[in-house]
Amino acid sequence: MSRSTRCGISAIAVIILSALALLSAQAPTPTREVAITFDDLPIAGVLPRDIASSRELTRKLLAGIAAHHAPAIAFVNEVKLAFADGSVDPQRVALLRDWLGAGLELGNHSYSHRDLHLTPLDVFEDDVLKGELVTRRLMTERGLTLRFFRHPFLHTGRDLEKKARFELFLGEHGYLVAPVTIDNDEYIFAGAYDRSTARGASDVAGRVADAYVPYMEAKVDYFERNSRDLFGRDIRQILLLHANMLNADHFRGELAEMIGVQHGVVAHQDLEEARGAPVLEHPAKLFILLPPRERHSKHPSAAQRPPEP
Repeated sequence: MSRSTRCGISAIAVIILSALALLSAQAPTPTREVAITFDDLPIAGVLPRDIASSRELTRKLLAGIAAHHAPAIAFVNEVKLAFADGSVDPQRVALLRDWLGAGLELGNHSYSHRDLHLTPLDVFEDDVLKGELVTRRLMTERGLTLRFFRHPFLHTGRDLEKKARFELFLGEHGYLVAPVTIDNDEYIFAGAYDRSTARGASDVAGRVADAYVPYMEAKVDYFERNSRDLFGRDIRQILLLHANMLNADHFRGELAEMIGVQHGVVAHQDLEEARGAPVLEHPAKLFILLPPRERHSKHPSAAQRPPEP
């Protein structure tokens, strides 16, 4: 091979590599579309918190959400606003005002977090209406409409008839169902974190937090992989979290980075947009009822559990 031929081949190779590099640089960044939701407001956790601690939790969680400019909707159990005699605690109501003041939205999670699978439908419906009294007033004060209901335990009915009757009731009262596509049982970690922190075991709490982020990453990957397997593409996801101290301490940092950076830039979106995705707008026709232990054992990350508190 002559020297001129070798030089020509080298020049072509350089051009090809340069073109590939340019195309790679111009390739669009993969985008994850996630609607972020929090359950069990005003606060969640296995241990009771006084109002000062509840304010601190709320402040930190809202600061984390604001730092990432992430719109979110939070679902309220109004029983947590009540004193023992049933009267409403204005200081707890103020925590909900903080969420609205941060530009976020509230939804109904029923009054007392009853299980639709274990509760007569008329009793459950009464609990839903009881659970909107304060929340609807707060939303109205800001010119907002109470739009969403989330089923406690994500239980939508043991049979299609009960499910359909309840969804008709929700529609008659102006509610849309807030589904979930990424569930994660993160309350298990939150419970270990709360108990460890309460007894001053900061080393154990640190181990729980260190295990939490990779656990959540595995959960998100699992549901995204399932979405691609089922639908042949990525879908708009709806992430369920809880308003607990674990998330308050870590949403701003590692957890938000995992959600937003691991697989590309998050296009945080309104829950109604995510809910309107084609794969979510059709009523479910298949119910799989497994005991909790069996259900968790089928999950690839079931072996990941927080350190014992």
